[in-house]
Amino acid sequence: MSQANGQTPPGREDLRVNFFRPRPGFMRKEVTIIWVTLAAWAVATFGMPIYLAIIHNDPTRTLAEVPYIFGIPAYFWFSGQFLILWFIFLCFFFNVLIDWLSSSYRRRR
Repeated sequence: MSQANGQTPPGREDLRVNFFRPRPGFMRKEVTIIWVTLAAWAVATFGMPIYLAIIHNDPTRTLAEVPYIFGIPAYFWFSGQFLILWFIFLCFFFNVLIDWLSSSYRRRR
């Protein structure tokens, strides 16, 4: 179909995309933003509960001794509210960065 328009089909080299070895320029910066966003999500989702489990290794603590945030036990607030807010913030931050990156490369052309 692209040959009917008088265009030559792209070479095989142009079709290769590797997420772990992106091409320099726009793609490398885009993948860096993706990796930073995923790392921030993983640290909050997996790292913080593991860290809290390691530092609070006393099983004899009762729920009355657990710290409270806004009247809710800290562990419940973290998993029930903070992680949802963190995800929304990361989505917003990711979209702002990708829009900035796209507009900066669009101006160069």
